[in-house]
Amino acid sequence: MKQKIVIEVPLHCGKCKKKILKICTTAKGFMSLTTHRGEEDRVEIIGEGIDAARITERLREKVNKYAKLVRVTMVEEAN
Repeated sequence: MKQKIVIEVPLHCGKCKKKILKICTTAKGFMSLTTHRGEEDRVEIIGEGIDAARITERLREKVNKYAKLVRVTMVEEAN
């Protein structure tokens, strides 16, 4: 079953965004990624069997120590 992971992470510049994209898109089970800029910068990842805690940890290590896992929800598949 697909899951949607929302991580709040500051998107300061293009270099940060590039690092975030690299970390998220190389995760096993990755399907799609959306970034949202605004009052709360966040990244939404959709995939199967992705380890949300590990991605958040990697973002803290490589990009920004303030990355925060907001929620993980299951996504219904349309048949």
